[in-house]
Amino acid sequence: MRILVFFDLPVTTPANRRDYARFRKQLIKDGFVMLQQSVYVKLAANQNAASAYVAAVKKARPPAGVVQTLVVTEKQFQKMEMICGEFHSAVILSDERLLIL
Repeated sequence: MRILVFFDLPVTTPANRRDYARFRKQLIKDGFVMLQQSVYVKLAANQNAASAYVAAVKKARPPAGVVQTLVVTEKQFQKMEMICGEFHSAVILSDERLLIL
């Protein structure tokens, strides 16, 4: 399963910027990887682990702004299409649980 975290946080005041930085650093510390700006993703072994990660995101959320989570299966995540001007991909499209590079 994959947990996607989408967020739109205000950065108009120093306190807002500090909350944004803390939230983003907590996501990275918890193992989330940036998929695109303000969208982070993490792999979870099962639904129970996904629920625990979502609870951790809820606990870390800043007081202002919007944070959304979405849990999808690996197959659903693989069906995501990347549409961009020039294709540069460091993403490995595989449903394998362990990739050895």
